[in-house]
Amino acid sequence: MFSALTRFLDRRRLRDPRFLPLFEPCAGGEVVSLDLETTSLDPAQAEILSVAAVPVDAHGVRLSRRFVRSVRGRGDFGIDSIRVHRILPGESAQGEGLDEVIDEFLLWLGNRPILGYFIAFDRGLLSRETRRRHGFALPNRSVELAERYRRSLPVREGHPDQDLRLETIAAKVGLPLMGRHTALGDAVSVGLIYCALQARAGLRRQGPGE
Repeated sequence: MFSALTRFLDRRRLRDPRFLPLFEPCAGGEVVSLDLETTSLDPAQAEILSVAAVPVDAHGVRLSRRFVRSVRGRGDFGIDSIRVHRILPGESAQGEGLDEVIDEFLLWLGNRPILGYFIAFDRGLLSRETRRRHGFALPNRSVELAERYRRSLPVREGHPDQDLRLETIAAKVGLPLMGRHTALGDAVSVGLIYCALQARAGLRRQGPGE
């Protein structure tokens, strides 16, 4: 949880007024489904290769308003990494600079909450870069899809050892995974699953026959 004190201190240290809106309360119902493709799953070693995000609201995933950027790699990455994200070094070399992408994304994101699958990893990498570049950690509220799914289960199924793989969650809500291990494909899939979970929660609140 992003503490109120950290948020207050980061806001006071803010060096670029363009990013002040990130610290304002978000009153709308829109969230942003976010996914990063990286060179590693180790937060200490991972470098960002691509950023994709799509707005999600009560009407669904807003693909036409998506944010998609490739990031120019700052070093080599191995075959094991390529097998996961399918981005070749030559393709990465044609991307934009990381600082430029980070700034573009922050201005696009504004104060909307971020949604993701194991979102703490992506949030941590973005915060590392925003702190390096601008002196603050990403202040936006985050929504974890796996936790939202776990909370949607009946009490008898909500065991701590519940299978929370993305493939399992998608199958449980009856949705295919799109473009697996691409930033945009994963962001869209997470957004669609979130919409399905929200709809399921709404039906439960209404009750039968309402």
